[in-house]
Amino acid sequence: MSNPQPLEEEKYDMSGSRLSLTLCVTKAREGSEEDMDALKRMFHHLNFESTMKSDPTAEQFLEELDKFQQTIDNWEEPVSCAFVVLMAHGEEGLLKGEDDKMVRLEDLFEVLNNKNCKALRGKPKVYIIQACRGEHRDLGEEMDGDQVAVIRKSHPQTIPTYTDTIHIYSTVEGHLSYRHEDEGSGFIQTLTDVFINKKGPITVLLEEITRRMAETEVIQEGKPRKVNPEVQSTLRKQLFLQ
Repeated sequence: MSNPQPLEEEKYDMSGSRLSLTLCVTKAREGSEEDMDALKRMFHHLNFESTMKSDPTAEQFLEELDKFQQTIDNWEEPVSCAFVVLMAHGEEGLLKGEDDKMVRLEDLFEVLNNKNCKALRGKPKVYIIQACRGEHRDLGEEMDGDQVAVIRKSHPQTIPTYTDTIHIYSTVEGHLSYRHEDEGSGFIQTLTDVFINKKGPITVLLEEITRRMAETEVIQEGKPRKVNPEVQSTLRKQLFLQ
Protein backbone atom coordinates (compact mmCIF):
# COMPACT_ATOMS: atom_id res chain seq x y z
CA MET A 1 0.00 0.00 0.00
CA SER A 2 1.43 3.35 -1.02
CA ASN A 3 2.24 6.00 1.53
CA PRO A 4 1.87 9.39 -0.18
CA GLN A 5 4.22 12.06 1.09
CA PRO A 6 3.41 15.77 1.25
CA LEU A 7 5.14 17.86 -1.36
CA GLU A 8 8.03 20.01 -0.27
CA GLU A 9 6.92 23.60 -0.70
CA GLU A 10 9.35 25.73 -2.65
CA LYS A 11 8.80 29.47 -2.86
CA TYR A 12 10.13 32.13 -5.19
CA ASP A 13 12.54 34.53 -3.51
CA MET A 14 10.70 37.87 -3.45
CA SER A 15 13.32 39.82 -1.50
CA GLY A 16 14.52 41.79 -4.53
CA SER A 17 12.94 44.54 -6.60
CA ARG A 18 9.48 44.20 -8.12
CA LEU A 19 8.64 45.94 -11.39
CA SER A 20 5.37 46.31 -13.28
CA LEU A 21 4.26 47.71 -16.63
CA THR A 22 0.64 48.52 -17.49
CA LEU A 23 -0.34 49.27 -21.09
CA CYS A 24 -3.96 50.34 -21.44
CA VAL A 25 -5.94 51.48 -24.48
CA THR A 26 -8.65 53.82 -23.19
CA LYS A 27 -10.06 54.67 -26.64
CA ALA A 28 -13.69 53.45 -26.79
CA ARG A 29 -13.12 51.58 -23.52
CA GLU A 30 -15.18 53.42 -20.90
CA GLY A 31 -14.27 52.38 -17.37
CA SER A 32 -10.63 51.65 -18.18
CA GLU A 33 -9.44 54.61 -16.07
CA GLU A 34 -11.07 53.02 -13.01
CA ASP A 35 -9.16 49.81 -13.75
CA MET A 36 -5.88 51.72 -14.01
CA ASP A 37 -6.56 53.42 -10.68
CA ALA A 38 -7.25 50.04 -9.05
CA LEU A 39 -4.04 48.59 -10.48
CA LYS A 40 -2.06 51.61 -9.29
CA ARG A 41 -3.34 51.03 -5.74
CA MET A 42 -2.55 47.33 -5.95
CA PHE A 43 1.01 47.79 -7.19
CA HIS A 44 1.67 50.42 -4.52
CA HIS A 45 0.36 48.06 -1.83
CA LEU A 46 2.51 45.18 -3.14
CA ASN A 47 5.65 47.37 -3.35
CA PHE A 48 6.04 47.31 -7.12
CA GLU A 49 7.83 50.01 -9.09
CA SER A 50 4.94 50.73 -11.45
CA THR A 51 4.98 52.21 -14.95
CA MET A 52 1.68 52.98 -16.69
CA LYS A 53 1.16 53.97 -20.31
CA SER A 54 -2.15 54.95 -21.90
CA ASP A 55 -3.26 54.48 -25.49
CA PRO A 56 -0.28 52.68 -27.07
CA THR A 57 -0.44 51.85 -30.75
CA ALA A 58 0.12 48.26 -31.80
CA GLU A 59 3.79 49.06 -32.48
CA GLN A 60 4.12 50.85 -29.15
CA PHE A 61 2.91 47.76 -27.27
CA LEU A 62 6.07 46.03 -28.50
CA GLU A 63 8.27 49.10 -28.02
CA GLU A 64 7.16 49.53 -24.40
CA LEU A 65 7.75 45.83 -23.66
CA ASP A 66 11.24 46.11 -25.16
CA LYS A 67 11.95 49.17 -22.99
CA PHE A 68 10.65 47.31 -19.95
CA GLN A 69 12.93 44.35 -20.69
CA GLN A 70 15.94 46.67 -20.97
CA THR A 71 14.97 48.41 -17.73
CA ILE A 72 14.80 45.07 -15.93
CA ASP A 73 18.11 43.82 -17.33
CA ASN A 74 19.80 47.09 -16.32
CA TRP A 75 18.17 47.41 -12.89
CA GLU A 76 20.78 48.14 -10.22
CA GLU A 77 19.38 45.53 -7.81
CA PRO A 78 18.27 41.93 -8.43
CA VAL A 79 14.68 41.78 -9.74
CA SER A 80 12.46 39.19 -8.06
CA CYS A 81 9.26 39.48 -10.11
CA ALA A 82 7.67 41.34 -13.00
CA PHE A 83 4.02 42.05 -13.77
CA VAL A 84 2.74 43.06 -17.19
CA VAL A 85 -0.87 44.23 -17.54
CA LEU A 86 -2.32 44.51 -21.04
CA MET A 87 -5.76 46.10 -21.49
CA ALA A 88 -7.33 46.69 -24.88
CA HIS A 89 -9.94 45.43 -27.30
CA GLY A 90 -8.85 42.09 -28.69
CA GLU A 91 -9.44 38.79 -30.40
CA GLU A 92 -7.95 35.39 -29.60
CA GLY A 93 -4.17 35.86 -29.59
CA LEU A 94 -4.37 39.54 -30.62
CA LEU A 95 -4.63 42.97 -29.02
CA LYS A 96 -5.82 46.10 -30.82
CA GLY A 97 -3.69 49.20 -30.39
CA GLU A 98 -4.98 52.76 -30.22
CA ASP A 99 -4.40 52.94 -33.99
CA ASP A 100 -6.77 49.97 -34.55
CA LYS A 101 -3.89 47.78 -35.71
CA MET A 102 -3.29 44.39 -34.13
CA VAL A 103 -0.31 43.04 -32.19
CA ARG A 104 0.22 39.37 -31.37
CA LEU A 105 0.17 38.45 -27.71
CA GLU A 106 2.77 35.78 -28.44
CA ASP A 107 5.22 38.48 -29.57
CA LEU A 108 4.62 40.43 -26.35
CA PHE A 109 5.06 37.36 -24.16
CA GLU A 110 8.38 36.41 -25.78
CA VAL A 111 10.11 39.64 -24.73
CA LEU A 112 10.48 38.59 -21.09
CA ASN A 113 11.00 34.85 -21.46
CA ASN A 114 14.04 33.07 -20.02
CA LYS A 115 15.93 33.45 -23.29
CA ASN A 116 15.37 37.14 -23.91
CA CYS A 117 15.42 38.63 -20.40
CA LYS A 118 18.40 37.36 -18.41
CA ALA A 119 17.51 39.27 -15.24
CA LEU A 120 14.20 37.39 -15.06
CA ARG A 121 15.63 33.98 -15.88
CA GLY A 122 13.99 31.61 -13.41
CA LYS A 123 12.00 34.49 -11.88
CA PRO A 124 8.19 34.75 -11.89
CA LYS A 125 6.59 36.73 -14.69
CA VAL A 126 2.88 37.53 -14.35
CA TYR A 127 0.77 38.67 -17.31
CA ILE A 128 -2.74 40.02 -16.79
CA ILE A 129 -4.76 40.37 -19.99
CA GLN A 130 -8.05 42.29 -19.90
CA ALA A 131 -9.39 41.86 -23.42
CA CYS A 132 -11.95 39.95 -25.44
CA ARG A 133 -10.81 36.64 -26.91
CA GLY A 134 -13.70 36.16 -29.34
CA GLU A 135 -17.40 36.89 -29.72
CA HIS A 136 -19.06 34.11 -27.73
CA ARG A 137 -21.43 35.11 -24.91
CA ASP A 138 -21.74 32.76 -21.96
CA LEU A 139 -25.29 32.38 -20.64
CA GLY A 140 -24.16 29.97 -17.94
CA GLU A 141 -24.72 26.25 -17.37
CA GLU A 142 -25.57 24.09 -14.38
CA MET A 143 -22.68 21.70 -13.74
CA ASP A 144 -21.25 19.50 -11.01
CA GLY A 145 -17.65 18.51 -10.34
CA ASP A 146 -14.27 20.16 -10.36
CA GLN A 147 -11.50 20.27 -12.90
CA VAL A 148 -8.09 19.37 -11.56
CA ALA A 149 -4.83 20.30 -13.27
CA VAL A 150 -1.81 18.13 -12.52
CA ILE A 151 1.68 19.53 -13.06
CA ARG A 152 4.75 17.30 -13.02
CA LYS A 153 8.02 18.64 -11.64
CA SER A 154 11.44 17.90 -13.03
CA HIS A 155 14.96 19.04 -12.21
CA PRO A 156 16.87 19.48 -15.50
CA GLN A 157 20.34 20.97 -15.83
CA THR A 158 18.93 23.77 -17.98
CA ILE A 159 15.76 25.78 -17.58
CA PRO A 160 12.96 25.76 -20.17
CA THR A 161 12.58 28.92 -22.22
CA TYR A 162 8.99 29.55 -21.24
CA THR A 163 8.86 28.49 -17.60
CA ASP A 164 8.16 30.65 -14.50
CA THR A 165 5.32 32.46 -16.28
CA ILE A 166 1.64 32.79 -15.51
CA HIS A 167 -0.91 34.25 -17.91
CA ILE A 168 -4.16 35.46 -16.38
CA TYR A 169 -6.86 36.16 -18.99
CA SER A 170 -10.06 38.02 -18.14
CA THR A 171 -12.09 35.44 -20.05
CA VAL A 172 -11.77 32.02 -21.63
CA GLU A 173 -10.76 31.43 -25.22
CA GLY A 174 -13.29 32.55 -27.80
CA HIS A 175 -15.40 34.62 -25.40
CA LEU A 176 -16.13 38.28 -24.78
CA SER A 177 -14.77 40.18 -21.82
CA TYR A 178 -16.97 42.71 -20.04
CA ARG A 179 -16.34 46.17 -18.64
CA HIS A 180 -18.68 48.62 -16.88
CA GLU A 181 -18.42 52.15 -18.27
CA ASP A 182 -18.38 53.70 -14.78
CA GLU A 183 -17.00 51.00 -12.49
CA GLY A 184 -14.38 49.35 -14.69
CA SER A 185 -14.11 45.64 -15.44
CA GLY A 186 -15.30 43.10 -12.91
CA PHE A 187 -12.15 41.10 -13.58
CA ILE A 188 -9.62 43.85 -12.77
CA GLN A 189 -11.66 45.15 -9.83
CA THR A 190 -11.97 41.65 -8.33
CA LEU A 191 -8.33 40.77 -8.98
CA THR A 192 -6.98 43.92 -7.35
CA ASP A 193 -9.29 43.51 -4.35
CA VAL A 194 -8.13 39.93 -3.76
CA PHE A 195 -4.43 40.66 -4.33
CA ILE A 196 -4.58 43.58 -1.87
CA ASN A 197 -6.74 42.05 0.85
CA LYS A 198 -5.86 38.34 0.81
CA LYS A 199 -2.65 36.39 1.43
CA GLY A 200 -1.58 33.08 -0.07
CA PRO A 201 0.06 31.58 -3.16
CA ILE A 202 -0.99 33.41 -6.30
CA THR A 203 -2.61 30.22 -7.64
CA VAL A 204 -4.87 30.06 -4.58
CA LEU A 205 -5.70 33.76 -4.89
CA LEU A 206 -6.67 33.15 -8.51
CA GLU A 207 -9.01 30.38 -7.44
CA GLU A 208 -10.73 32.91 -5.16
CA ILE A 209 -10.97 35.39 -8.04
CA THR A 210 -12.46 32.72 -10.30
CA ARG A 211 -14.95 31.72 -7.61
CA ARG A 212 -16.11 35.32 -7.15
CA MET A 213 -16.36 35.88 -10.90
CA ALA A 214 -18.33 32.65 -11.35
CA GLU A 215 -20.87 33.84 -8.78
CA THR A 216 -21.35 37.16 -10.56
CA GLU A 217 -23.74 37.89 -13.42
CA VAL A 218 -23.10 40.57 -16.01
CA ILE A 219 -26.09 42.17 -17.71
CA GLN A 220 -25.38 42.76 -21.38
CA GLU A 221 -27.95 43.52 -24.06
CA GLY A 222 -30.58 43.10 -21.36
CA LYS A 223 -29.57 39.50 -20.66
CA PRO A 224 -27.53 37.96 -17.83
CA ARG A 225 -24.09 36.69 -18.87
CA LYS A 226 -21.43 34.67 -17.07
CA VAL A 227 -17.69 35.22 -17.35
CA ASN A 228 -14.67 33.73 -15.66
CA PRO A 229 -10.92 34.20 -16.01
CA GLU A 230 -8.58 31.60 -17.45
CA VAL A 231 -5.13 30.90 -16.02
CA GLN A 232 -2.20 29.34 -17.87
CA SER A 233 0.79 28.64 -15.65
CA THR A 234 4.33 27.33 -15.96
CA LEU A 235 5.33 28.41 -12.44
CA ARG A 236 7.76 25.99 -10.76
CA LYS A 237 7.32 27.26 -7.22
CA GLN A 238 4.77 28.98 -5.05
CA LEU A 239 4.52 32.72 -5.68
CA PHE A 240 3.59 34.87 -2.68
CA LEU A 241 3.02 38.58 -3.32
CA GLN A 242 2.77 39.47 0.38
